[in-house]
Amino acid sequence: MSFMKAPDPGIIFDVGDTVEVYCDHEKEGERIRGWLKGIVVQVDPKMVAVQFRTNVFLTDGWMVPDHILWYPVNSQHIRFPQKRTGKKDLPKAA
Repeated sequence: MSFMKAPDPGIIFDVGDTVEVYCDHEKEGERIRGWLKGIVVQVDPKMVAVQFRTNVFLTDGWMVPDHILWYPVNSQHIRFPQKRTGKKDLPKAA
């Protein structure tokens, strides 16, 4: 029987934090997949809601009308902002 992994207690997000998430979004009129800055708007023990100023899309292609995506607290697709090095920052394979 499989169980969900408990969230890492070392990762703490608070409402109002600026974060980056790896998602489908619009940039300069085109839909791309990459890191996008957003603001944490809700946190619970397992999930974090992030709101964006641009259109974001679900993986099946639907645009999210309220610009809010939910991520597990321990997701590799959410992080605190990092300095840009010029190289493409992609999430590491698990």
